[in-house]
Amino acid sequence: MPAETQPLPSPSNANGILYVVATPIGNLEDITLRAIRVLREVSLVAAEDTRHTRKLLSHLAIQTPLCSYYKDKETVQAEHILSELQKGKNVALVSDAGTPAVSDPGAILVSKCHHHNITVVPLPGPSALTTLISAAGLSSTQFTFIGFLPAKAGQRKKQLTSLARLKHPFIFYESPRRLLKSLTDCREIMGERQIFIGRELSKIHEELSGGMLSGVIETLAGKSRIKGECVVAVEPAVKQAAPDSADLDKIISWYRNNGMSLRDTVKNITSDLNLAKSEVYSRALRVFQREEGN
Repeated sequence: MPAETQPLPSPSNANGILYVVATPIGNLEDITLRAIRVLREVSLVAAEDTRHTRKLLSHLAIQTPLCSYYKDKETVQAEHILSELQKGKNVALVSDAGTPAVSDPGAILVSKCHHHNITVVPLPGPSALTTLISAAGLSSTQFTFIGFLPAKAGQRKKQLTSLARLKHPFIFYESPRRLLKSLTDCREIMGERQIFIGRELSKIHEELSGGMLSGVIETLAGKSRIKGECVVAVEPAVKQAAPDSADLDKIISWYRNNGMSLRDTVKNITSDLNLAKSEVYSRALRVFQREEGN
């Protein structure tokens, strides 16, 4: 049985409809037939970057008027678009790539529409998040999506620390210029992890790669330049068998004899062996006190 298609309602004195339209993240062939029809038939397209969206509409031979809807002016522009909807005009909301309101502008306008009883119709389509998940072969069907990690190192490390004990994968977006810093912070805070990266998804130079954090960091550090937006999936820590007391004492002693402080010894062993911090601290304190007394 063929799928149902619904023509857009004609504008009237009643409220219009807000269509949340997913657009390609790279390859223009990924746009859906429904998205093309909606973009052609609505009265207005609200775009994150009108210059970017104009190229897409031109490629599709669509001449629907555009207005801007970008992050820095999202609240102001939402009011303007809301007034158009209240005049009975149907509006399509798009971001530069992928699904609006998923790490892109859109949530404020959608929320206002719900508040004013304006119908919101989502059109499913491209998303960098789901594209990566489909190719990553993750260890769990459950995952946590972070969006973009904080740009500032202190805030980024704080968030990564809060994610370190998750028992399922987490996924984040990252710019090419911050990718290496973020992965280095992951390794420092979480220890060794299996990761999977999608870069330039659906584009000509698409790259999918995986491996342990240390190996990926080494590979990226050897590149003169990293290009393209990235999506990163980080697997949870692999539970290791705890060493017996004698072996743990030897590991602690090795760190101490190589100039490591008590605090850093506990931090490294806790991260590398995925052990409880309290257990490692009490053992390390005894070893440090014993050896310092000799």
